[in-house]
Amino acid sequence: MFELSEEQQELKALAAKLAAQEYAPRARDWDANNEHLPEVERKRLADLGLLALTLPEQHGGGGRPLLDALIVMEELAKASPVAAWPVFEASTGPARVIDLFGTDEQKERYLPDVTAGRSTIAVSISEPDAGSAATDVATTARIDGDEVVLNGTKRWCSGAGHSEKYLVYVRFSSDRGAKGIGAVLVDKNAGGLEFGPNETLMGFRGIGSADMFFSDVRVPVTDIIVPQGGFGRLFEAFSIERLGNATMALAIGQTAVDRTARYVEERKQFGKSIVDFQMVQAALADMVIDVEAARLLIYRAASNAGTGAPPALEASIAKCFANGMAKRVSDLAIQLHGGYGYSAEYEIERLHRDSHGWALAGGTPAMQRIRIASEYLGRRFDQRR
Repeated sequence: MFELSEEQQELKALAAKLAAQEYAPRARDWDANNEHLPEVERKRLADLGLLALTLPEQHGGGGRPLLDALIVMEELAKASPVAAWPVFEASTGPARVIDLFGTDEQKERYLPDVTAGRSTIAVSISEPDAGSAATDVATTARIDGDEVVLNGTKRWCSGAGHSEKYLVYVRFSSDRGAKGIGAVLVDKNAGGLEFGPNETLMGFRGIGSADMFFSDVRVPVTDIIVPQGGFGRLFEAFSIERLGNATMALAIGQTAVDRTARYVEERKQFGKSIVDFQMVQAALADMVIDVEAARLLIYRAASNAGTGAPPALEASIAKCFANGMAKRVSDLAIQLHGGYGYSAEYEIERLHRDSHGWALAGGTPAMQRIRIASEYLGRRFDQRR
C-alpha cells in the first residue's frame, strides 16, 4: 500500500483544484481547435511550483522525487492532457536528459528557463524510416570547427513548431546502430530549420505533432548534450519518460471510471438506475480493477526511482499495462454511456482517442513486451536477425 505524505496530498489537492477550476472547462475547446496550452498558463504552473518538480532546486526546480511529479501530472491530465503536457516535458521528458547527462554549464544555461516556464524542450527522435527502430536514425551531425551541422528529417515530433527548443537525436558517424548516435539541443529559430504543418491526429489534439526539416542547421558544439556513443545511457531517461507516459494513461482511466460511476448511478432504464444491473456492475468493477492495478505498478516504479530513474523492467511493465488499461477502460466507458459515450459533449470519446496516442508514443506495447522479456531474462534480443 502506498500512502501519500501530507506534502504529497497538498500537491495533489493544489493540482486538482487548478485543473477543475481552470482547465476542465476549456478541455473540449482545446481538443476541438487543436490549441496548445497558453504560455501564461505554463508560467502559472511554474509560479505554483507544479511545473518542474523533479529538476534541481539550484536551477529553480522542486528537487522532488519522481512520484511527486506524477501525482501532479495525473490531476492535471484528468482535466486535459494539454494542461499536463508542460509538466510531462519538464519533469519526465527531455529536460531530465539535460539534468542527468548535461554539463554543469549546460544545466545552468537551459534549466532555469524551463523551471520558470519561459521555455519548453521537446524531444525529436522518430524519422520516416526510424520509429520503433530508433537506432536507425539517419539525421546526420557533422562537427565543423566549433559548430555542429545537422541535415535530415524528423517525424512525429510532439510540440514541433511550438516548443522553444528541441533535443534532437542524430547520427554523428557511420557506425552502425547506437554507436554513432548522440543528441544535440536545437533552438526553434535556428537557421535552416523548418517545420511541417501540424498533423491532424485521432487524439493528442492541443499537444501537436509535426515534421522537422534540417538543412545545414548549425548549432554550437557546446549544445551537444549526449555525445556520440551515448545512446545506451539514455535508457535511464527513457524509463523516466515511460512513467510520465503511463501516468497520462492512468489519468484517462481514472477519469473514465469517475465519469462512468456518476453516470450509471444517475441514468435510469426500465424504472431503475442502470448500476442496479449486474452486467453494469461487472463492467464497472473491471474498470476499477484495471485502474488500481496500473496505479500500483506506476507507484512501485516511481517509489523505487526516488529522485533518479526507475528500474527499466518496472517502468516498461507500468507503461505497457497502463497503455492497455486506458484503451480498455475508456472503451468500456463508451459502452456504459451508450449513445452519450459516442457524443463529443460527454468527452468520453476524447479519452478513448487519446488513449491510443499514449500507447503509440514512447515505445509501443509490442516494443515494451520485448523490453520486458529482455530485462527479465537478462539478455538482449536482436530484432534485425
